Amino acid sequence: MPTFAYKAKGKDGGIRQGTLDAAERRIAIELLRSQKMVVLEIGEKKPGLLDSLNERLNSSGKVKSKDLTMFSRQLSTLIGAGVPIVQGLSILESQAQNPAFKKIIAAVRTDIEGGLSITDAMKKHPGAFPELYTSMVKAGELGGILDTILERLTSYLENSEALKAKVKSAMMYPAVVLSICALVTIFLLTFVVPTFKTIFSAFGGTLPLPTQILLNISAILRSYWYAWVPIPIAIGYGFKRFCKTPFGRKWVDAQILKAPLFGTILTKVAIAKLTRTLGTLIKSGVPIMQGLETAAATAGNVVVSEAILSSRESVREGGKLTDPLKKSGLFPNMVTSMISVGEETGSLDAMLGKIADFYDMEVDTAVKGLTSMIEPIVIVIMGVIVGTIVIAMFLPIFDLGQLASQMGNSKRH
Repeated sequence: MPTFAYKAKGKDGGIRQGTLDAAERRIAIELLRSQKMVVLEIGEKKPGLLDSLNERLNSSGKVKSKDLTMFSRQLSTLIGAGVPIVQGLSILESQAQNPAFKKIIAAVRTDIEGGLSITDAMKKHPGAFPELYTSMVKAGELGGILDTILERLTSYLENSEALKAKVKSAMMYPAVVLSICALVTIFLLTFVVPTFKTIFSAFGGTLPLPTQILLNISAILRSYWYAWVPIPIAIGYGFKRFCKTPFGRKWVDAQILKAPLFGTILTKVAIAKLTRTLGTLIKSGVPIMQGLETAAATAGNVVVSEAILSSRESVREGGKLTDPLKKSGLFPNMVTSMISVGEETGSLDAMLGKIADFYDMEVDTAVKGLTSMIEPIVIVIMGVIVGTIVIAMFLPIFDLGQLASQMGNSKRH
């Protein structure tokens, strides 16, 4: 997209200079005028070599959830204030900090100007606007409440990010400590243990079994160090390929929900995400069948997705939403009971919202409990590993003391 350098007078009377991206000169002028500026000079800026390199690097950038949340809130405010959608997108395009997202906003605005609906224009960029987002925008567009829908989307995105942050905080501490523990262990086995080997060999004799095992592991690490880098990479690549297969993805997702310590938290996260997604969709006017399909697509876990799709089939055939959820065994009785009450009373969206709020608090409590429990466990693991190495190294020293005393006695005789 061309970049235009401009000189304009602001509404405060001051002269401003800068650049902006626009499809053509006329649109650039309209954009400046929409900001209450009087254009004095404007012309297309030819990109230099450095600009071209930056553009290529930035074009591969991803749209973060933070950018989408800010975009939704600002667009909701602009539409609520009566600003036309095209003008609102122009303003947000000029303010966007992410170059990739700036181009996407410009493309959406151009498509809308060309006659496409807002939903169809956004659907052309699934990397920025996920299926959940476009489904809700469509409902808002059809119902004439786009500003309200965007506000709900903002709240949903903020809650989802808060939930992700809680899970990351629970995973970060043990991951960092165990990584440090692994590095310390490798350092001891590679550099410290071999120095003891030369000492032990000078005295002769048979080494204790734990010491010999430790020395063998150290020798393997030192002799085949070049294999320790490609082996983890190959295992990681193979596991990644396995996860991409339908069977592999389902197996891994099932094991994640059953994992000790973390499985309970991840199950609660899945329930919170599902209920909030479905509740937000239904409250926004999205039909229940489409809402279930969208919730299944955005669940992030194949096992949970299959349970949702089973419920969708049950609703299609005139059955209840809760029956397949009960059969899946993933959802506690409290969840299925509240959903059933919501179905009976016609307040399913409200019930789903309450379930989501409850499980958000449950995740927060579980994360705090897990963090306090993991800390001593990790310390014990580190102590056991380092202690085992130290004990294995000191066992021969006791034998050397006995051997020295025996040698002294034999010399006296």
